[in-house]
Amino acid sequence: MRAMIFLLGAFLIGGCQAADPLSGRNDPKNQWWSLSFVEPSYMKVWVEDTAVEDITGKVFRRTGSGAAASSEPEGDKEFARGWSNNISSSIRGVVGADLPKRIYVRWQSVVESKTYRTWVDIPEEARQLMHASVNERCPATPQEPANYITMVYLGLAPGGVVQVWVTDKCLKSIKVARAQAEIEPLGPHLGKSGGNYYPQSEKSKRYVERFGIPYGSW
Repeated sequence: MRAMIFLLGAFLIGGCQAADPLSGRNDPKNQWWSLSFVEPSYMKVWVEDTAVEDITGKVFRRTGSGAAASSEPEGDKEFARGWSNNISSSIRGVVGADLPKRIYVRWQSVVESKTYRTWVDIPEEARQLMHASVNERCPATPQEPANYITMVYLGLAPGGVVQVWVTDKCLKSIKVARAQAEIEPLGPHLGKSGGNYYPQSEKSKRYVERFGIPYGSW
């Protein structure tokens, strides 16, 4: 009798899950998550190094570097003030890592000729959003599968500001954390480049000469 009750309960639970139109548990998905970088318009940065500590305590080093996603729109206005409403960048999988507990980043703020570093704590709210984004379908489009990969974006701005977003199940970027970085005392490339920074684009130079750097807007 107990075995029959157990099987009946399992059947009912399984049936409820199968009937849930928003369940994306069985939709195809990447087993890893993505870590990408963005910058305010014209405020060029170069990411030297990143690392991740996941929720199991494992540390993954050299998890990403290089240029950050940005835009240099034409027009007679201050585009660099604040963050874009559409946060996006290329996918950079953090292979082997569970959901993040904290993330390290060291980067060059090219427009300032300064190098920053910091660890950013990732709150539980962010991990819940990341988990849901690949296991639940967006209510607005229940016929579409859940996201294939969950994404974390680090926004890097002058003054050492770090802003973190994660994508929810409807691919909306949600702000989940913010940090203030410190100056890296060894300078760019940990002192191995003779003090030389990544080159600043001509468009970025002209923009900064005209409008300056909008500190406090990020």
